[in-house]
Amino acid sequence: MGKVSVISNRKGGCGKSFTAASLAVGLTRQGKRVLCLDCDNQHSLTVSMGVAEPDKLPITLKTVITDIIDEKDLDSTAGIIHHSEGVDLLPTNSSLTGIELTLAPLIGRETILRQYIDKVKPLYDYVLLDTAPTLDLLAINALAAADSVIVPVAPKFLDAKGLELLLRSIAQIRRSINPQLSIDGILLTMVDKRTNFTKEIISMIEVAYGERIRIFKSHVPYSVRAAEANATGKSIFTHDPNGKVAVAYASLTEEVLEVA
Repeated sequence: MGKVSVISNRKGGCGKSFTAASLAVGLTRQGKRVLCLDCDNQHSLTVSMGVAEPDKLPITLKTVITDIIDEKDLDSTAGIIHHSEGVDLLPTNSSLTGIELTLAPLIGRETILRQYIDKVKPLYDYVLLDTAPTLDLLAINALAAADSVIVPVAPKFLDAKGLELLLRSIAQIRRSINPQLSIDGILLTMVDKRTNFTKEIISMIEVAYGERIRIFKSHVPYSVRAAEANATGKSIFTHDPNGKVAVAYASLTEEVLEVA
């Protein structure tokens, strides 16, 4: 059975989707079978993995969720796109925007996505879920179905302050919905160690959380090459294989494998 991990933060702009894509390819390069689910209606992960026109896709995450709600027979492989670097992706598009209204009146609305994940995870070693930077019903569904959470955090003051909100949300979900949910670690992203302020924020995070939550040793540096990779539909490992960001995500991959 595959391990299900959510890449989550209540704050946008921390490299969450980029981390999901990069870790997925990193794990694939280590011989692991990996499926990514794009659970964000902004569909950043879908686009960054090379889907140029997501709104033209016939089957997406919204289709899968709707079929579960309508109690239709579920083909667990329908709609999955095979990325050239070995990762599988269940994409999403703008149709996901209305999913909150669909889920809200349902009994068991927090566990709809779990029904799909329970079907697909025997096919993979890892299932990675990229969620929106909010605690909406779909994000709650992702956390309810997951084994663990990886939290990307940029070393900025507001991002560090928002980390506590996410940790409280995870604690609430653990108490009420998914007692097995754990935190694999906090990942520092977009790090520019040339500035004293960055060093101060990193130190603050380490002091506040380091004793109770793993902080990954791998720090992802700030680099324009990461933004370029998003636009190409290729991973950082292909776009800039010898660059510092690729090296950081290769190191993160090793740490994630150790956690498992």
